[in-house]
Amino acid sequence: MSAIATKELSARVGVEVLDVDVERLLNDDEIAVACVDLLEQHGVVLFRELHAGDEAQVAFSRKLGELVQFGKYTNPNVMEISFDPGNPNAKYFPSNDYWHIDGSMDPVPAKTSVLSAHVITDRGGETAFASTYAAYDGLSGEERKRFAGLRVVHRMERIQRLSYPDPTPEQLADWARWSDRVHPLVWTHESGRKSLVFGASASHIVGLDPDESRALLDDLEHRATTPDLVLTHAWSVGDLVLWDNTGLVHRACEFDRSQPRRMHRSTVLGEESIK
Repeated sequence: MSAIATKELSARVGVEVLDVDVERLLNDDEIAVACVDLLEQHGVVLFRELHAGDEAQVAFSRKLGELVQFGKYTNPNVMEISFDPGNPNAKYFPSNDYWHIDGSMDPVPAKTSVLSAHVITDRGGETAFASTYAAYDGLSGEERKRFAGLRVVHRMERIQRLSYPDPTPEQLADWARWSDRVHPLVWTHESGRKSLVFGASASHIVGLDPDESRALLDDLEHRATTPDLVLTHAWSVGDLVLWDNTGLVHRACEFDRSQPRRMHRSTVLGEESIK
């Protein structure tokens, strides 16, 4: 394997790759192999001010697996995340402000997300990450026994109502296009590692009293995302960040939405369902 220099970004989450430019990213296949290992160990991999561009981002992302086709953008493998009036998905992006797993409503969630910064705001707009592996590891033995059989309903309406608390009939009909997805609270990965499955799409725990269910889900999220457990990345134009979507929750931090901010995301299709 080609040697690469790295620097840990925090004690629990994140590592920066120090000596890779775009040419090496595209031509040294061992970089992708190294990134897979780094994602398993650290959850987040940063290439600071790489300035890769869409074509290079997609070419590198394909080395990590098959990519999601978005279809409504100039490059079908790149979703543009912005609040520009012409963005076809802008109405859903306020939900990015809340802790979530990409694809929690899909039969198989995304494996890896690849995000680059093209336009950033003067203040705010960071992306925060927290490990759901660490969230499980932090449970007591009694909690692990209790949670082993619990199942959680994930619902599109739940996450969207956080941004739109008084939805229109049209919004409700739109959100209903996504079927509910029921996941175990504890995900036993094919690797043998275990993580917790929570976040803003988590509506309720099957069989629990609604108030008890909400209190438990909120408590788990709070405990997993205390400041000492979170990596918050302040973007510079050209940054490229990869994260293990199967072992993290993430969210966008507050910023002035009257200012332009544009991020480009490629998504590697998942390989295992939550079970």
